[in-house]
Amino acid sequence: MTNFEYSKTTLINIFVVSIIPSLILGPFIPDLIVSISVLFFLYYVIKNQKLYYFYNKPMIIFFIFCFYCVLLSMFVAKDAMISFQSSLFYFRIGVFSCFIWYLIEKDRNILNYFYYSLVICFTVLIIDGYFQYFNGKNLLGFEIIGVRVSSFFGDELIMGSYLSRLFPLLFALFVVKKKQKYEIYLIGFLFIFIDILVYMSAERAAFFFLNLSTIFIICLIEEFKKFRLFTFIVSIIVITIISLNSKNLTNRMFEVPTNNIKEKVIFTKSHDSLFKTAYNAFQKKPIFGHGPKMFRIVCNEEGVREGIKSCDMHPHNFYLQLLAETGILGFSFLAAALIYVTLVSYYQLKSIILRQKRHLTDYQVCLLAAILITLWPITTNGNFFNNWLMIVYSLPLGFYLQTIFSKKKIAF
Repeated sequence: MTNFEYSKTTLINIFVVSIIPSLILGPFIPDLIVSISVLFFLYYVIKNQKLYYFYNKPMIIFFIFCFYCVLLSMFVAKDAMISFQSSLFYFRIGVFSCFIWYLIEKDRNILNYFYYSLVICFTVLIIDGYFQYFNGKNLLGFEIIGVRVSSFFGDELIMGSYLSRLFPLLFALFVVKKKQKYEIYLIGFLFIFIDILVYMSAERAAFFFLNLSTIFIICLIEEFKKFRLFTFIVSIIVITIISLNSKNLTNRMFEVPTNNIKEKVIFTKSHDSLFKTAYNAFQKKPIFGHGPKMFRIVCNEEGVREGIKSCDMHPHNFYLQLLAETGILGFSFLAAALIYVTLVSYYQLKSIILRQKRHLTDYQVCLLAAILITLWPITTNGNFFNNWLMIVYSLPLGFYLQTIFSKKKIAF
């Protein structure tokens, strides 16, 4: 590789990895990075006839889903222009994931860039988040909202989501990195501080995702099982102490409304209302749904709305959103992905129990954990077509695709 080629590759790597800190600043900059990356990669693939990045089962299935959503926007949605905002360029998530795969193949140094970018961003959020928790304001003057720590995210209460969704990717890169003993101790402290900070964000879904991915990883990895188990136990002890001394935070995280003990409520009354409304919308058009981004329009219709809060931008659950907006056919794509993760996890667990050669490497297990928390059905989450979320869950997918279709061992 010539100096010019190396310099060009390095600049591209830095540009793409800058998406990690830019996600803290809002959706615009990371979306711009994805858009530019996708245009560059499409040009590269077409010019060099590298269609194998797209011509594989996962990507073919994904692009069929994207095309299906565009058709729904065109022929089913009541407001095509609004619907196209979600569906028309959704293919970017797949192309960007493939671009990550390509960059890892081209230059393994990008793994180093991603690792240190995550470590630095998480460390900065920890310093600022704890400062905000104890002082009421963060270093930029953003006030704590109730009991919810948000750090540099300000009024956007998604710091916990950022940490919990990217944590498995950090763990994956930590697993394969060549490291000194002192680095292991430092990362151990970092993990503990992350666990506690996610709890202090008071994002129940984020705290659940972090615990889910942690338990999944502990059960299925080999080398750093005891390491993560120890840091997890320490975190739980500290979180328990915090809970005993912060009644408001504990109430926010754990207490369930008991206004009517006979009334069955899913999560909260607001969520219960949205879930039932989404299901009613699905029953109206069970095959094709109402079109992407149409829940916000149909949720107030007679025979669809139900409960105290029937309308919102989305029903706060990926599966119910796809049932309402894309019907059984769209829902089946997401369900198939969950079935794949479940089966692969089963084979991994089976190989561990029978003491056979493991189906997955520890690196793959961590990446699969990041994908699992995106696909987990029984929880609340954001808009399936949201740009910020789209970017966050496209990252580990790109790393995982590289492990499936490359025979090269990952190390850096």
